[in-house]
Amino acid sequence: MLNGKKIVVVMPAYNAEKTLQKTYAEIPRPLVDEVILVDDRSQDHTVAVARRLNLRTIVHPQNTGYGGNQKTCYKTALETGADIVIMLHPDYQYTPKLIASMASLIAEGLFDCVLGSRILGVGALKGGMPLYKYIANRFLTLAQNILLHHKLSEYHTGYRAFSREILEAIPFHQNSDNFVFDNQMLAQIIYGGYRIGEITCPTRYMPDSSSINIGNSIRYGLGVLKTSLAFRLDKWGLPAGKTFRGVRPATRRHGQA
Repeated sequence: MLNGKKIVVVMPAYNAEKTLQKTYAEIPRPLVDEVILVDDRSQDHTVAVARRLNLRTIVHPQNTGYGGNQKTCYKTALETGADIVIMLHPDYQYTPKLIASMASLIAEGLFDCVLGSRILGVGALKGGMPLYKYIANRFLTLAQNILLHHKLSEYHTGYRAFSREILEAIPFHQNSDNFVFDNQMLAQIIYGGYRIGEITCPTRYMPDSSSINIGNSIRYGLGVLKTSLAFRLDKWGLPAGKTFRGVRPATRRHGQA
């Protein structure tokens, strides 16, 4: 705990057999109250490894997609009484050693959401990020900063920490079950006026790290632009879709959208 707040790490898993133990070993357990793994019908021995590590393990009877996996993660974390929820990929792409820093920024009341940014530093490409992904990341982030009237170094990191308030205030359950889920969540958080902080996260692409293919990357990019346009239209009084319906505003405003 930090400042009396319960910290729960959630790991959306799919075929993470080779990297799960290494990832789990770096989680600062004296700080983290509980670790929850949700397996999205892996085709390897991810579940067996998780149970050997005595993790609380939830197994989907069928594959629900990256977004569908996260929905179960956050719902379960809230049910356990979590005050701070940190999503950590079990593929060892993001270092668990940043958990304490991310959690403390929320526990101290400085931010409502904290992102581990691969772009704040200078080593994204040196860390193995493919050039086409880096270029797409920069283009999409620029477009989003313009359309969302916000400023983040990147919107596409999978390393995120949330306050309980955010997860109870945004209708994440109605978001996509696919990869654009991440981006819809951030757009909803900005829409509600919640405070987002970023910390530098080393980029680490390895052979065992998960990565979406070019086809899914293109669909993701189009989904990101669609979400950002819907955000701007909604702010102009022209609701476009249901993404922002039901978002409860923050009690403390952070800038204007």
